[in-house]
Amino acid sequence: MLRAAIRAYCRAYGIDLDDYEVPAGGFPTFDAFFTRTLKPGLRPLDPEPDALLSPADGRVEDIGTIEAGAKLTVKGHSYSVAELLADRWAASLYAGGQFAVVYLSPRDYHRVHTPVDGRVRAVRHVPGSLFPVNAIGLKHIPRLFARNERVVIEQSSATHGPVTTVMVGAIGVGRISLAFDSELITNNGRAYGERIYLGQEGPLLARGDELGTFHLGSTVIIFSGPGAGLAPACRPGQRVRMGEAVWRRVQASSEVHL
Repeated sequence: MLRAAIRAYCRAYGIDLDDYEVPAGGFPTFDAFFTRTLKPGLRPLDPEPDALLSPADGRVEDIGTIEAGAKLTVKGHSYSVAELLADRWAASLYAGGQFAVVYLSPRDYHRVHTPVDGRVRAVRHVPGSLFPVNAIGLKHIPRLFARNERVVIEQSSATHGPVTTVMVGAIGVGRISLAFDSELITNNGRAYGERIYLGQEGPLLARGDELGTFHLGSTVIIFSGPGAGLAPACRPGQRVRMGEAVWRRVQASSEVHL
């Protein structure tokens, strides 16, 4: 029954399992299939060390500049970075910086990776709703990303300064889990709250390392601070893969690669 369901899902969404590690005997659960891992080497990282990478496979819903006062507009809806991060002080680091929104469809690889080298400085679980994050949800649900459950991972990068990755929950997402902290698993009846890492306490992650997993589809938002000299390397509506550049250093290349 499970194998038949997985075959039907792959046909419906055009998933090629040749790209993934399939256990001997097949996937033991549907969740194991959905959170499947890629075969080594299938997501090479952009060779420019200054490039800020896409943390996931998906479609770029929006990309742009964070306005003064740490405000941004996604699909015509205005958001405060402070409400998205649930931290006013952290939000102040991103005024004048950049943001990108990557939507993961049901067909996509659902593990999320680090966009930069850097030490984790804070992790924050923000409880909320689980509205759909597809085009219909984005159009009809005001402040969708600020209302849905999310996990905020803040990194400090020697190359890019502060960079935050926000994993946004959605309808059908039973759990969000982290690769570097087994205590955070959402919707398991245990409160996590916020964890601050002081000094050298936080995990030091290389770009492309695994951050966490969506246990069904959702969205990732990336924030980078001002003064990093970055230019967009993709545009709204474009599909990206984990490891491809979302932004590039203007000094390294002033050309936008689309």
